[in-house]
Order: sequence, then C-alpha cells, then structure tokens
Amino acid sequence: MTLEQTEPGMQEIKPASFMSLIATLKPVSTSRLSTFPSQLIDMLPVVVVHGGAGHIPKERSELSTSGVTSAVRAGYAVLRGGGSSMDAVVEAVTYLENNPAFNAGCGSVLNVKGDVEMDAFVMEGKTLGSGAVSAVRNIANPIQLARLVMDKTSHLCLTAEGAKQFARSMGVPEVPQESLITEYSRMRWRKNLAPDANPVECQMGKMGTVGAVAVDSQGNVACATSTGGILNKMEGRVGDTPCIGCGGYADNMVGAVSTTGHGEAIMKVVLAKHILYQMEQGQSVEAASDLGLACMKFRAAGLGGVITVDPQGHWAARFSSRQMAWAAAQKDTLHYGLYEGENFTQSIDVQH
Repeated sequence: MTLEQTEPGMQEIKPASFMSLIATLKPVSTSRLSTFPSQLIDMLPVVVVHGGAGHIPKERSELSTSGVTSAVRAGYAVLRGGGSSMDAVVEAVTYLENNPAFNAGCGSVLNVKGDVEMDAFVMEGKTLGSGAVSAVRNIANPIQLARLVMDKTSHLCLTAEGAKQFARSMGVPEVPQESLITEYSRMRWRKNLAPDANPVECQMGKMGTVGAVAVDSQGNVACATSTGGILNKMEGRVGDTPCIGCGGYADNMVGAVSTTGHGEAIMKVVLAKHILYQMEQGQSVEAASDLGLACMKFRAAGLGGVITVDPQGHWAARFSSRQMAWAAAQKDTLHYGLYEGENFTQSIDVQH
C-alpha cells in the first residue's frame, strides 16, 4: 500500500512498551459474541470507510476528507434503504475507486513499468463467503469483480489473466489502461524513477488503499478493500489486500475489519484476523485495533490503519501512521477525521 517507510515523530515501540500496552487491555465478558441485545438495535445500521493510511500533504487533505465522507454517505444510503452490509461496502468502495484522488481504481499508482495492476477483496460474515482478484488490469471497479468471484464461482481468488477471462465471461467491460492513469500518478512514477529520488518524499501525496466495513439491520457484517498497490512495485506483485485475513476479514460471530498500510507487514501478522482474534478474547473494537497495529509495528516494523466493527454496531477507526482519512455513518450522524484524535460530526439528512 502507499505508505512512507519512515514516520517522522513516531516513536519506535519497544518490547517493554508493547507489553505494557497488552497489560492495559483488560479482558471483558465474551458473551456479547453470541447475543444480540435489543437495546443495541438502535445502533444499527453502521458503515465505516477509510481512504488509506499514510502522509497526506495539506493541499490534498480536503480531497481525502470529502472523498471518504461522500463514500460513507453512499454506503449508508444503501443500508437505510434496506440493503445488505455487502451491498453497502461494495457501493462505498466503488465510489472511492471512481475518485481519482485515491490509490484504487482510476487513481491507482503505477508499477515499475508504468502500468496499473489492482487488487480487491470482499467478505461477508454470515457464511464466511469471500472473493478476491489480484494483479488485474483494464477493470474500472475491481471491487465489483471481487464480488462476482464470491457470488459466481467456487473459488476465493482469481488473478491476472484468469481474472480477466472471468470478467469477460461475466460481461464486465474492459477499459483502456490510460483511463486508470492520472497525470498525478504519472508524475509521481517519473519522479520516483529519478536517480536522486527520495523514496519517502515519493510516497507522499497519495492516499492509499481504500476500504469499508458495515453492519446491516440484521446484524450481518461485511468488509471490502481495494488498492492499486505500492508505487513502482514489481510487475505481478500481490499485496495484502486480496489475502483473506490480511486485507480484511468478516465473521458475524466477531466483527469485520479492513486494513491499510505496509502490505508486507500486514501479511506477516495477518492483521485483520489478528484484530478479530483479540475481539474473540473479549477486547473492544478500539483496544483490539490498537493492539493489532502495535503488534505489526513491533514485530514487522510496519505502520498502517484499520477500520473495525462488531455485530452490535460498535466501530473504530485507528491508525499508527501520520494520517488516515476515515468516515463513519450511524444513527443518521456522520463522523469523520484525518489526524489522530479527530472525530468531527454532522447530521445526515435522510429522505423518507
């Protein structure tokens, strides 16, 4: 995912501090995993989106914030209209794939040859159904193709040429590579190829992987994650996004997670599943998310961010990177933020 390799001002997590964090996370009753209290029904539905963890320059911060808030509104409208959590996350991520400000769909970063290769993943928590595509080209909305893999095949992931042939069989239109490449992405690709290129500076200014998680009115959870990968990656490189348990995971018994950040580090700790395991042990969505990110930084030297929900509608947007654009919609209220500690709110006008 698009994320700088060093994070100024971010202190390294030492073994002692990591263990101190673990000690502060007190287990709570796990009975919530198998119950659906009536008093929590008014917390549903809920949808949360992220636009990628990393370093977003000030001049592009408004693009990131407006993008995720518009996407979460689109997903929330689906839920309010009676749609499923899967419908909602796919709608939200499709919106972000169609926004050239984000590293997914038409805003994807370029590989070492100057081409776009994209990964995407969806999962629903009722039956653990999932679908993914990796290293796909000429597809405007990889997240929709990933859903077709889930709905129309017995496989979990299709890649490259096989995914292309499947898309054709499903009537998914192909688009020219040029339509997925922005002038901004091309400029950054060329800049990164320069002999004197600063790798940290070259990774700045591009929002990363996009994702969404949701709980519908029936308590079903789902996740969706989509990305163009990392800038100047080797041709054929596949990151964490399409790998089940890494780029995302959804289970009605526990919750749903979508991740963003250093892809290889996310894979090393299987971040999404790691967070849900902590929730199975009784941790809250916030504590489990923080613990997963701390583990990834301590064990794999990686930074990132996550959005997490449980079946009762509790949600969290947490990150160890400098910034992460995120937004959530619940009880007709929009929440959003970009920097640590931010949680701005505004009312959502619902058309009845």
